Amino acid sequence: MTVLVTGASGFIGRHVVAELLRKSIKVRVACRQGGKRKFPVDVDVRYLSGPGTAAIDWSDAVADCDVVIHLAARTHVSRDRDRDPSRAFRLANVDFARGCGEAASRAGVRRFIFISSVGVHGGTSGEQPVNVGSPIKPHTEYASSKAEAERVLTNLVFGSSTKLTVIRPPLVYGLGASGNFGMLVRALECGIPLPFGLLTSNRRSFVAVENLASLIVTCVNHPAAVNQTFLVSDGEDLSTVELLRRLGTAMSRSVRLFPVPVGWLALGSRLLGKDDMFQSLCGSLQVDVSKTRTLLSWQPIVSVDEGLRRSVERRL
Repeated sequence: MTVLVTGASGFIGRHVVAELLRKSIKVRVACRQGGKRKFPVDVDVRYLSGPGTAAIDWSDAVADCDVVIHLAARTHVSRDRDRDPSRAFRLANVDFARGCGEAASRAGVRRFIFISSVGVHGGTSGEQPVNVGSPIKPHTEYASSKAEAERVLTNLVFGSSTKLTVIRPPLVYGLGASGNFGMLVRALECGIPLPFGLLTSNRRSFVAVENLASLIVTCVNHPAAVNQTFLVSDGEDLSTVELLRRLGTAMSRSVRLFPVPVGWLALGSRLLGKDDMFQSLCGSLQVDVSKTRTLLSWQPIVSVDEGLRRSVERRL
């Protein structure tokens, strides 16, 4: 069996490649021409060529592959300098996925695993946890592009021999994570006081990158993963305060929190154009992973505390 991984040099991709190799599965990675990322010696590297994102030639990368894991994406950008962010997200997350999916379908790849985002369901979960049947209501351009890519791929493989599996993770943390998690780690390293002291009742689902990689690799062979969509988490939901305190314990650092009313945080975030950051740090977003656990007989391989410890072990 040969598995092609796109986005293999990224934060999640590196862990997926390592997990596949650990399972003795033959790994191929697709990189743009000029990429300098080094991979293990037993990884087959194929270089993509073409005049643009939508016109990239995937034929060599997908040839004789059994499974494609599509991780390549433009993720959240804290300071977006692109003149048209919506178009940039669409090119990277929709057109790139379409090109890869079309080539995979033509080549007879039997399974296409697409890593989407729980953000396709919106930024908050309300009173009930999000499940795979919850309404699709993306709240950011990134989430909108992921929702569109899901629709495109579903239509593309319909009636073909290629079967689609979609995974929608919440915030993914681990060693090397950027975004909001990386920002919190850096703040604790520097001893910066944080204004989240009152955020004790919100609840958010997270997933350690090791757990996400484990689920992705489970879907490579599992017969029940065909034509299914899955949510994933560590199985333990945390408030912002609890996350910070447990992260501080993992780092052996004291956590300095001061109380700022949530309404003030929301107003400040809005004025600064950081509504997305406010939602991801202060709101509640719980996911129901019962389908994933039951249908795939899957369990997280690391606990929250172990995942947090691994996230910072080389920074100490």
